[in-house]
Amino acid sequence: MIPSGTVLLGIDGGGSSCRAAAVAGGVRYEVTLGPANVTTGFDGAVATIVRALGMLADRSGLPSETLFRAPAHLGLAGVVDAALAERVRAALPLSRATVTDDRPTTIAGALGPAEGAVVAIGTGSFLGRQEGGRSRGLGGWGFFIGDQASGAWLGRRCLEEVMLAVDGLAAETGLVRTILSGHGGDPAAIVRFSVAAHPADYAGLARAVVAAAAEGDPLGARLMAEGADYIRRGLAALGWQRGGTLCLTGGLGPAYAGWLGEPVVPAKGSALDGALLLAAQTAGQAAGQVAGQVAGEGP
Repeated sequence: MIPSGTVLLGIDGGGSSCRAAAVAGGVRYEVTLGPANVTTGFDGAVATIVRALGMLADRSGLPSETLFRAPAHLGLAGVVDAALAERVRAALPLSRATVTDDRPTTIAGALGPAEGAVVAIGTGSFLGRQEGGRSRGLGGWGFFIGDQASGAWLGRRCLEEVMLAVDGLAAETGLVRTILSGHGGDPAAIVRFSVAAHPADYAGLARAVVAAAAEGDPLGARLMAEGADYIRRGLAALGWQRGGTLCLTGGLGPAYAGWLGEPVVPAKGSALDGALLLAAQTAGQAAGQVAGQVAGEGP
């Protein structure tokens, strides 16, 4: 039997998937299931996490009780305050778990123990900075009231400008024509799309914005510049200074590298890696002691 003291548990739960990993005896075991956003579906998210724990027990050969006693960290989308974090913790059979949103795990995964800043840009967005063993984040408030610079934000802003061009209040650029063509040249089709679209649908337009900007399209360039300006202001608010370590993560983060004009470093790991590193802190272990296990591949 593997001693419980050698076991670490990390969970990265988001709106599209839940990834869970256990490190036991130097071996990493990992499973992936469906969504686990505790704001949009608390009971379903908890059920998914419990199912993931059972699958990890089966895959690793560990008794469920051993996993339940292991130091654990859960980084879950939708954990907006300490009360919800405590509600999640109380609903799970884990006795040594810490629960946060997914910002701390993303920061820890990207930077490891190093100091620096992380700009995470995908369908949504947030910025974070790690210094002196502590991390702080901003943004991540969701599509309707935040997520500036994100894929969803770029898509919505692009459609806003397209409709201004339709009304003769903005220039008709190549990007405007591309978007119109994609909707059959019918502004009413864009309206119908906007009424039914989810953030991921808007984010599906972001690559067209990035490509147009790279080709010099005035609208595409202006939207990328707007996003980059938000990122700069966010980094400044976090206290990051030019020349410090900067990591751009997510499906769209690296696209901003040229617009920021700052040297960037690749992410050291994923949010799931970060969850395991934070679990190690719960266990009182230095991050370096488990770094190899965190990065290791499971069977």
